[in-house]
Amino acid sequence: MDHIDRQLLAQLQQDATRSYAALGEAVGLSAGAAHERVRKLRERGVIRRTTVEVDPAAVGSGILAYVMVDSTSWMGDSTEAFAALPEVVEAHVIAGSASVLLKVRTATTEGLQDVLRRIYAIDGVSGTQATVVLETFFERPVSPAEPGAV
Repeated sequence: MDHIDRQLLAQLQQDATRSYAALGEAVGLSAGAAHERVRKLRERGVIRRTTVEVDPAAVGSGILAYVMVDSTSWMGDSTEAFAALPEVVEAHVIAGSASVLLKVRTATTEGLQDVLRRIYAIDGVSGTQATVVLETFFERPVSPAEPGAV
């Protein structure tokens, strides 16, 4: 991946609806060349999907919590059980005192309590510890800049 691919990725992260002509102009390529590079980035799995960023509070998911899951056994095979909970928007097997870290969004704290009950019912889960987010200063996507670049 060269600097033009990285520039294309940055442009797409700002606005994925930009035309190939606009993308090409922004990085010094023709529309066709920009289209071909984006196609290759998709084929190689660099661009995994194109999506819309939705304000969680606007769609009734204003409560954000991170949940540490303790377990009595390896939880790396529990992907389907965690994925079956629609309120769980991210799930990570982690090293440390807990086995899994979940990012959970709900409409209310009562809804969060219900999700915690359902998590606790998953085989191997021995406990949970939730941290509720009061305010998010910022969230950012992965930077396509060169590693170590300022």
